[in-house]
This record gives sequence, C-alpha cells and structure tokens, in this order.
Amino acid sequence: MADSPPRSIPPYVDIRRSKRRKRTVSAYRDGERVVVLMPDRLSAAEEARWVQTMLQRLDKQRSRSRVSDEKLLARAHDLACRHLPEVPEPASVRWVSNQNRRWGSCTPADRSIRLSTRLQSMPAWVVDYVLVHELAHLVEPSHNAAFWKLVHRYPKSERAEGYLEGISAAANLDLEDF
Repeated sequence: MADSPPRSIPPYVDIRRSKRRKRTVSAYRDGERVVVLMPDRLSAAEEARWVQTMLQRLDKQRSRSRVSDEKLLARAHDLACRHLPEVPEPASVRWVSNQNRRWGSCTPADRSIRLSTRLQSMPAWVVDYVLVHELAHLVEPSHNAAFWKLVHRYPKSERAEGYLEGISAAANLDLEDF
C-alpha cells in the first residue's frame, strides 16, 4: 500500500515532540487547542497521520463523554450526598470554556460551581474529584486543613490529584491549586 500524501495539520493543533518519548503518541484538549505528544523521530508524514488519528480519537471520546450541565448538577448532588452531606446544595453547576488556569471554580456566595471544559475528555473519577473539591468550597472557601479533610473523603482524591498534576506537567501548564 503506497503512502498517501499527508494532510495539512490544523492550526489549532500544537505538536510537542520529545526525544525521551520512544513509541507512544497521546493527545488532549487544552481549551480550544489540541496538544499532541509524540516521539521526536517520526517523519512529517507519520506526524500528519498521527495527528489525524488522535483528532478522530478525541472527537469520538468527546461524543461519548459529553455530560450536560443538568447531568453535572445531578452528579454533584449525588457526590455531595455520598461524601459531603453537610454541604449545601449548589445552585448551579456548569461547564465553562474560559478557565485556562483552573480545573474548576466555586462562588460560595451564590453557590455556583464551574468546571473547565478541558475536563470533559478526562475519566469520570477525575471530574468527580474536581466536583468534590468545588463542593467543599461551599463550606470552606480557602484551602485550609479543614477544606482538605473534606476533599479527601472522596476515595480517589489522591489518584485524581496525581492525574491532574501529570496532565499539567505534560502540558507545561502553571496551574493554580485546583
């Protein structure tokens, strides 16, 4: 089978090559951009093929994991009932695309929670962790010891924290505490 000519790479795709990466190619969404991580040794044609493959995978993953704001609110309610029964019910929980330095945010005064759309392609247990984190802010606005005690009631909190730290490090993001 002859190599087909490589397609051009869309302008919203950032390619990050690494000499340390030997065989794997991965990709993730960062706001409106897609970051593709790949070995340094790939040819331009292989690069273009991998970018197309990863874009297709991300689109398929996004369509499977798209959770509406209504479902997100229901998910927050369920998590609060299971792990944080003393937390007041949030008035709103929604996805937002304007958070580039945070995974989520909470305004205790109006009980609103916002999650970055960058989380939509991540595992459900990571999204649940960020929801628990923001729900805890409804009781403890700062990141004090009492706050972290609430957050760590979520059984996968340490695992999710490590996952988000890894994503941040791989993307060279300088994120604030999430």
